[in-house]
Amino acid sequence: MRILFWYCDHIGWQPAMKTLEDAGEAAPGSYPMAVAAFVHVESADIRPASKAETKLVKNAKWLARKWDTSQIILHSFTHLGEDKAEAGEARELLRRAGERLVQAGYQVAHTPYGYYLDLDIKAPGHPLARIFKHFD
Repeated sequence: MRILFWYCDHIGWQPAMKTLEDAGEAAPGSYPMAVAAFVHVESADIRPASKAETKLVKNAKWLARKWDTSQIILHSFTHLGEDKAEAGEARELLRRAGERLVQAGYQVAHTPYGYYLDLDIKAPGHPLARIFKHFD
Protein backbone atom coordinates (compact mmCIF):
# COMPACT_ATOMS: atom_id res chain seq x y z
CA MET A 1 0.00 0.00 0.00
CA ARG A 2 1.15 3.47 -0.82
CA ILE A 3 -0.53 6.49 0.71
CA LEU A 4 -0.09 10.18 0.19
CA PHE A 5 -1.62 11.91 3.20
CA TRP A 6 -2.58 15.57 2.97
CA TYR A 7 -3.78 17.81 5.74
CA CYS A 8 -6.19 20.20 4.03
CA ASP A 9 -7.59 23.46 5.30
CA HIS A 10 -10.21 22.65 2.67
CA ILE A 11 -10.77 19.77 0.26
CA GLY A 12 -13.56 19.50 -2.25
CA TRP A 13 -14.35 17.48 -5.35
CA GLN A 14 -16.64 17.36 -8.31
CA PRO A 15 -17.05 14.10 -10.27
CA ALA A 16 -15.58 14.61 -13.73
CA MET A 17 -15.31 11.27 -15.54
CA LYS A 18 -16.59 7.77 -14.73
CA THR A 19 -13.82 5.15 -14.99
CA LEU A 20 -15.58 1.98 -13.78
CA GLU A 21 -18.79 0.75 -15.39
CA ASP A 22 -20.19 -0.49 -12.08
CA ALA A 23 -19.50 2.77 -10.24
CA GLY A 24 -22.63 4.14 -8.65
CA GLU A 25 -23.91 7.68 -8.77
CA ALA A 26 -21.34 10.25 -7.66
CA ALA A 27 -21.89 13.42 -5.70
CA PRO A 28 -19.63 16.40 -5.08
CA GLY A 29 -18.15 16.88 -1.63
CA SER A 30 -16.55 19.65 0.38
CA TYR A 31 -14.90 19.51 3.81
CA PRO A 32 -12.92 21.92 5.95
CA MET A 33 -9.97 20.89 8.12
CA ALA A 34 -9.56 17.29 6.97
CA VAL A 35 -6.88 14.66 6.60
CA ALA A 36 -7.13 13.25 3.09
CA ALA A 37 -5.58 9.85 2.40
CA PHE A 38 -4.82 9.25 -1.28
CA VAL A 39 -4.60 5.44 -1.14
CA HIS A 40 -3.03 3.11 -3.70
CA VAL A 41 -4.05 -0.45 -2.77
CA GLU A 42 -1.68 -3.11 -4.09
CA SER A 43 -2.52 -6.78 -4.68
CA ALA A 44 -0.45 -7.88 -1.64
CA ASP A 45 -2.61 -5.66 0.60
CA ILE A 46 -5.61 -7.92 0.01
CA ARG A 47 -3.96 -11.07 1.45
CA PRO A 48 -5.37 -12.15 4.83
CA ALA A 49 -1.96 -11.74 6.52
CA SER A 50 -1.52 -8.17 5.28
CA LYS A 51 -1.34 -5.42 7.91
CA ALA A 52 -1.78 -2.63 5.33
CA GLU A 53 -5.38 -1.82 6.31
CA THR A 54 -4.41 -1.52 9.99
CA LYS A 55 -1.45 0.68 9.12
CA LEU A 56 -3.68 2.93 7.00
CA VAL A 57 -6.08 3.35 9.94
CA LYS A 58 -3.32 3.97 12.51
CA ASN A 59 -1.50 6.52 10.34
CA ALA A 60 -4.71 8.39 9.46
CA LYS A 61 -5.61 8.62 13.16
CA TRP A 62 -2.08 9.78 14.05
CA LEU A 63 -2.14 12.58 11.50
CA ALA A 64 -5.68 13.64 12.43
CA ARG A 65 -4.58 13.94 16.08
CA LYS A 66 -1.55 16.04 15.02
CA TRP A 67 -3.89 18.49 13.26
CA ASP A 68 -6.65 18.27 15.90
CA THR A 69 -9.31 17.22 13.42
CA SER A 70 -11.77 14.36 13.41
CA GLN A 71 -12.47 14.52 9.64
CA ILE A 72 -10.76 11.93 7.43
CA ILE A 73 -11.30 11.58 3.68
CA LEU A 74 -10.45 8.27 1.98
CA HIS A 75 -9.65 8.58 -1.72
CA SER A 76 -8.72 5.70 -4.02
CA PHE A 77 -5.67 6.87 -5.95
CA THR A 78 -4.13 4.18 -8.14
CA HIS A 79 -1.34 6.40 -9.45
CA LEU A 80 1.37 5.79 -6.86
CA GLY A 81 2.72 2.48 -8.20
CA GLU A 82 2.51 -0.17 -10.89
CA ASP A 83 0.89 -3.01 -8.93
CA LYS A 84 -2.83 -2.50 -8.36
CA ALA A 85 -5.37 -4.56 -6.47
CA GLU A 86 -8.57 -5.55 -8.21
CA ALA A 87 -11.04 -2.65 -8.00
CA GLY A 88 -13.70 -4.44 -5.96
CA GLU A 89 -11.17 -5.68 -3.41
CA ALA A 90 -9.57 -2.25 -3.10
CA ARG A 91 -12.99 -0.63 -2.63
CA GLU A 92 -13.83 -3.14 0.12
CA LEU A 93 -10.53 -2.49 1.93
CA LEU A 94 -11.23 1.25 1.93
CA ARG A 95 -14.78 0.63 3.16
CA ARG A 96 -13.51 -1.50 6.07
CA ALA A 97 -10.86 1.08 6.96
CA GLY A 98 -13.56 3.77 6.96
CA GLU A 99 -15.74 1.70 9.29
CA ARG A 100 -12.82 1.22 11.69
CA LEU A 101 -12.16 4.96 11.73
CA VAL A 102 -15.83 5.70 12.42
CA GLN A 103 -15.79 3.19 15.29
CA ALA A 104 -12.78 5.07 16.68
CA GLY A 105 -14.76 8.33 16.70
CA TYR A 106 -13.72 9.91 13.41
CA GLN A 107 -15.95 11.39 10.74
CA VAL A 108 -15.14 9.67 7.47
CA ALA A 109 -16.02 10.54 3.90
CA HIS A 110 -15.14 8.56 0.79
CA THR A 111 -14.61 10.26 -2.53
CA PRO A 112 -16.69 8.66 -5.32
CA TYR A 113 -15.04 5.35 -6.23
CA GLY A 114 -14.54 4.75 -9.94
CA TYR A 115 -14.39 8.40 -10.99
CA TYR A 116 -11.80 10.94 -11.93
CA LEU A 117 -12.49 14.05 -9.89
CA ASP A 118 -11.92 17.74 -10.23
CA LEU A 119 -10.19 18.49 -6.93
CA ASP A 120 -10.05 21.69 -4.93
CA ILE A 121 -7.36 21.47 -2.25
CA LYS A 122 -6.07 24.18 0.04
CA ALA A 123 -3.20 22.88 2.14
CA PRO A 124 -0.73 24.73 4.35
CA GLY A 125 3.01 24.77 3.70
CA HIS A 126 3.94 22.67 6.72
CA PRO A 127 6.05 19.48 7.05
CA LEU A 128 3.06 17.51 8.39
CA ALA A 129 0.71 18.69 5.65
CA ARG A 130 1.98 16.10 3.14
CA ILE A 131 3.28 12.68 4.19
CA PHE A 132 3.99 9.68 2.01
CA LYS A 133 3.86 6.13 3.41
CA HIS A 134 4.65 2.81 1.77
CA PHE A 135 3.66 -0.37 3.60
CA ASP A 136 4.74 -3.84 2.57
